[in-house]
Amino acid sequence: MVKKVHLTLAIADYPHTAALLDGSIEIEGVDAEFVRVTPQIAAFRRMVRQVEFDVCELAPTTYIIARAYGAPFVALPIFVFRKFHHGGLLVRPDSGISHPRDLEGKKVGVRAYSVTTGVWTRGILMDEFGLDSSKVTWVVDDEEHVTQMPLPSNVIHAPDGQSLVDMIQRGELAAGFDGNAGIGRAGAPTGGWSQVESQGYPDLFPNAPELEAEWFRRTGIYPMHGTIVVRDSVLAAHPWVARSLYDAFEAAKQLWLKRLKSGEANTALDQRYRALAGIVGDDPLPFGMAANMPTIRALEDTAFKQGLSPRRMAVEELFVDPLK
Repeated sequence: MVKKVHLTLAIADYPHTAALLDGSIEIEGVDAEFVRVTPQIAAFRRMVRQVEFDVCELAPTTYIIARAYGAPFVALPIFVFRKFHHGGLLVRPDSGISHPRDLEGKKVGVRAYSVTTGVWTRGILMDEFGLDSSKVTWVVDDEEHVTQMPLPSNVIHAPDGQSLVDMIQRGELAAGFDGNAGIGRAGAPTGGWSQVESQGYPDLFPNAPELEAEWFRRTGIYPMHGTIVVRDSVLAAHPWVARSLYDAFEAAKQLWLKRLKSGEANTALDQRYRALAGIVGDDPLPFGMAANMPTIRALEDTAFKQGLSPRRMAVEELFVDPLK
């Protein structure tokens, strides 16, 4: 019997990864040690700073930045979380903001400048609506995952002891991201933003779902979040691991898709993906290079335009195609 390769894996527990985590689906040739990190964002930092795991789920923008600065790991086209981003930017009713370009000259809160939600949304505002992002002051209250990345001059930190929630409620910010992109300092609860939303702060785009569906139909871009990366040294020694990982993630997802389509899988997250399938097709979590090339190119492009990556990154530098 050929000895299996021992690998440590830090991935979040999703309905479509459950069969991997519970051992129902095995990774061929791999003795998998799953390391649970809660929240997964803590694994992001441990991977980009200490390269602590053999395989890890990372935010894709964090990954692109880390790779640009020489990180010794590479991504596979396995995307374990997807979400559109026309919605989620809340504005103060008294801010005078009714169009994205009205953000120019204003202060806008986002947890960290490189947080993927913020990057995708800024890219949309720039490319679709003509926003000059350099004319917005982006206020952050958390550190960036990749410490080598210098912040652009129009990014400032919130004063010590003050959260973005505090600042928008006092009128010091004209707008701010909700959810994980707009929580307070690392690990802080999201309840503050719930308070902001309950005060009637409108979304910049009240018709976000319609805009998102039209944008996808026109561009083919379907924003990804969780991306699976593997140490370079693992693939150098065992190049077949890329295909083994891909096949295992795909098999686990297919089990979930059957339950999703039958209605058996019906959590809030399942329902969200069922709705997304109505826009993007039967598989709301498509893997592989061909299906995701417009999305990969769009994120690389906007990361560079926003001053996150120090140089343009070729797709071949960023992803290994496990099907080749």
